[in-house]
Amino acid sequence: MQLYTPSLTAYKRLATKEVKIGDLLLGNFNPICVQTMTTTDTMDTIGTVEQSIRCIEAGAELVRITAPSKKEAENLLNIKNELRKRGYNTPLVADIHFTPNAAEIAARIVEKVRVNPGNYVDKKKFELIEYGDADYLEEIERIRERFTPLVKICKEYGTAMRIGTNHGSLSDRIMSRYGDTAIGMVESAMEFLRIARDESYHNIVLSMKSSNPQVMVQAYRLLIKHMDQEFGECYPLHLGVTEAGDGEDGRIKSAIGIGTLLEDGIGDTIRVSLTEDPEFEIPVCKDLVRRYSLTADDGQQTTDKNGQWSMVNSQKIPPVDKISYAPFSYKRRETFAVDNIGDKHVPVVVADLSRIQNITTANLKSVGYTYDESTDKWTIGDAAADYIFTGHQLLSFALPGTLKVIVYPDAWLQTISLPGEGRGGVYFPIFSDKGFTEAEITSNELNFVMIDCYNDDTPVNDYTYFESVANDPSVVLCLSSINKNALQSVRRMMIELMNRNIKNPVVLICDSNGQTSDEHLIHYAIETGGLLLDGMGDGVCLGMGGKSYELSATSFKQLNSSGRNYLNNQTTEQFINNTAFSILQATRTRISKTEYISCPSCGRTLFDLQETTAKIRSVTNHLKGVKIAIMGCIVNGPGEMADADFGYVGSGTGKITLYKGKEVVKRNVDSEVAVDELISLLKENEAWVEQA
Repeated sequence: MQLYTPSLTAYKRLATKEVKIGDLLLGNFNPICVQTMTTTDTMDTIGTVEQSIRCIEAGAELVRITAPSKKEAENLLNIKNELRKRGYNTPLVADIHFTPNAAEIAARIVEKVRVNPGNYVDKKKFELIEYGDADYLEEIERIRERFTPLVKICKEYGTAMRIGTNHGSLSDRIMSRYGDTAIGMVESAMEFLRIARDESYHNIVLSMKSSNPQVMVQAYRLLIKHMDQEFGECYPLHLGVTEAGDGEDGRIKSAIGIGTLLEDGIGDTIRVSLTEDPEFEIPVCKDLVRRYSLTADDGQQTTDKNGQWSMVNSQKIPPVDKISYAPFSYKRRETFAVDNIGDKHVPVVVADLSRIQNITTANLKSVGYTYDESTDKWTIGDAAADYIFTGHQLLSFALPGTLKVIVYPDAWLQTISLPGEGRGGVYFPIFSDKGFTEAEITSNELNFVMIDCYNDDTPVNDYTYFESVANDPSVVLCLSSINKNALQSVRRMMIELMNRNIKNPVVLICDSNGQTSDEHLIHYAIETGGLLLDGMGDGVCLGMGGKSYELSATSFKQLNSSGRNYLNNQTTEQFINNTAFSILQATRTRISKTEYISCPSCGRTLFDLQETTAKIRSVTNHLKGVKIAIMGCIVNGPGEMADADFGYVGSGTGKITLYKGKEVVKRNVDSEVAVDELISLLKENEAWVEQA
């Protein structure tokens, strides 16, 4: 195994132990299953049953229900009996946090329990405590004493268990020794896993969740590495980005974290945590999983019992002899700058406007530029594209000073003689690799050179185009792949560049042929976000295939597979541009807007989470770079919101506690005035600006 995955160049499932959850088999190359979590009060038996049924009928193969205390754990029996009475046999999962005795009750009732090692025995008071080795071992023995009874019950009743680490709820003990790190998350779970293995209990699933996809991906990779090194085997993995939020941002953040791992064959079950009704999570889960379960009849891939894709028109990608990037920590690939691309510049966004005939100033509004004819001035938004691609079309109006145009070579040649433009202006050519090599005239300043990585027409070992573009100070490489396994193809080319010490900056090109907005978001997020998480990429350019573009241009309102309109009737170009910036935001490579860390709601939630999130977003969405956490209860509060700047946390019925970082600022604020109090808190800490 190559550090964390069986293959970096082709899809191959990671071999994991088989776990039985009721009649459901997980791991060991069984199909990736999808799940969700109810948002009803667990003591509302009928309400929970009916919501569970909606989730099951939407396609959920596991349903999780919160059990924060003994009474909720005991009521799981009534919920289970009513579901079985109505003919639904989907396995149920009890979600446990602080209460071991609730877990021990639930383990005798439902098919699976989830425990959080950060708060099952340990406490989290945000205290730094110095532990000597003897003290640390003593704490481990205390965990063993409290956790072993649950392990024995699960073993006796045939109940499965998820050891679910959350980045934001690492215990003070783990934080004191390992800090707020991915390795701390791994060790938190490994402590519990070792205890279970000592009791010969193996019906275990693990998870490493974080609201930051970068941390989440690194933690899963490290967990696999450590299980393989210590045990010589891996347990099934439950994938999820916690507190992902809602709408477009929630889907993108989830797709980047979950999809990056799925691309490498990692993951046996997934949950997309959205601040929406739980049944709306399932279509997004299914869109994600569908990428890895298409049949040969679809012209795509199939998987055999060993988890290997059988590729139609299989592409050959050279094996990876040396990993040139840092899979367990973030390090951006070293490049030189060409104009404003590469080196220490934030990744650029290239907007494709080539399908618009006769581009006008009005068309630029969709990519962040608003023209006022009366003043002859441009207003530039935070999510304004850096470049636009117009194909063969030259523009008939003057552009805002920050925007540049990419055109085909024949159009660029026409601009050379134009005053103030051409070689020193706003138009720059884009070539194929062969076209650049053969061109008689190229730009002295900036040339974009397209490379289709390892496609069927390119011999595997043919790197002749490197000779003409390698380290040319005017060349930005544009990498894409028509291969089915496009991410692996582009990543392999990136590794080749690093191995050859080629430091040209790279723009990632990604086209989607999806049929719904969710399919587009997932495709873009995985194939560019997965590379950006590993420090690969100095820009992105997203596009759509012909039929897909026409379909999307008709109406995005009807293309959301969850049935919810979160796109506000955007044009195709606006949707693509916003998606590009959202991907950069989610990968923490370019911050252009407010970030919301919002839990998906559950039976513990103490206010209307969806309504409150929408209200907070409506008055704070102009605060670029500010991270605001909106948490339904104290369980998912100060810990789960991790690195948020400010927090809005349910602390009782109709009561809110406000945080600055991890510090409580105001307790028990009436929910009717809590949003206004949050704004006051932002102003007091100079995080507020008035909307323009």
